[in-house]
Amino acid sequence: MANFEEQATQTLFDKNHITEEQFEAIQAYRGLNLFSVHNELKFLLYLSMLMFTSGIGILIYQNIDTIGHTAILGLLLLVTLTCFYFCFKNHEGFKKEEAPFPNPLYDYLVLTAVILSCTFVGYLQFQYQTFGTHYGLATLVPTFISLFCAYYFDNKSVLSIGITGMAAYLGLSVDPKHIFKNEMIDNTYLSYIGLAFGLTLLLWVLYATKINLKKHFNLVYLTFSLHLVSIACIVNLFQDYWLAFGVVLGIAAYYFYNLSFQIRSISLFIFTVLYGYIGMNILMVRLLDSIHLEDLFSVFIFTTPFYFIGSIIGFIKLIKHFNKNTTDDSI
Repeated sequence: MANFEEQATQTLFDKNHITEEQFEAIQAYRGLNLFSVHNELKFLLYLSMLMFTSGIGILIYQNIDTIGHTAILGLLLLVTLTCFYFCFKNHEGFKKEEAPFPNPLYDYLVLTAVILSCTFVGYLQFQYQTFGTHYGLATLVPTFISLFCAYYFDNKSVLSIGITGMAAYLGLSVDPKHIFKNEMIDNTYLSYIGLAFGLTLLLWVLYATKINLKKHFNLVYLTFSLHLVSIACIVNLFQDYWLAFGVVLGIAAYYFYNLSFQIRSISLFIFTVLYGYIGMNILMVRLLDSIHLEDLFSVFIFTTPFYFIGSIIGFIKLIKHFNKNTTDDSI
């Protein structure tokens, strides 16, 4: 990381974007070896929020017979409303552009309030069947709360909870283990839903960008969209209409690949390359199988080690290409 920063500074100086005095000042500042604890403090805040909400869940589980359901629900509601009170009190309100809290501590308070809201609604439905047999409503209510809080308080973590809630309502598992184990593979209909949901998220990004609505949320939507579309297409590469889904996967990979350069997202770039690589290999095997060239399979097996070595080298070159292009564009 330090070498990269030094190289970037040297590039700025060589291209006359900074003066010699500025270059020396930057070098002197880095020579002080100052250490920022900002990220560490944010991690501790996030960890404390998770421990607090987990602790409440454990407390409910261990004392459910002695405390009573009504008392537990009342306590949950009281803590949740208290969190929301301080959040609304210290936020300036909804804005289409980025509108963070003056103090980042309240971002974690919003996240705590939303998680507690999900716990409250889930417990209410489990114990009292408030929504009857309409179990989807027990998912939709926390989802709407999450999406409202995400846009009102400008919180990406809460937005992820809302999108996950929408996926759960549609019957999609958010656990990759279950996705590949049974959900999409055994139920092709769910893979179609996942593909449609992923494309819907992508369309929402395009619309939100057009109306300038929380454009900094786009990466969250795009990440979910990439995973849903790619996984749905890869699953259907093993089905009858594999060629059509191969084309869809190729178009999606090409789109997200170029988009990762535009928004300078290394995570989007890496996942796009991985999904594209997996899909390409499956398509290659399906094509060889469909044209019945059995002799090529032995050649393919023989060249497999060299193929994977070449793939690793190509992946490294792609990473270097991405870093070079994004660095040059930022400069």
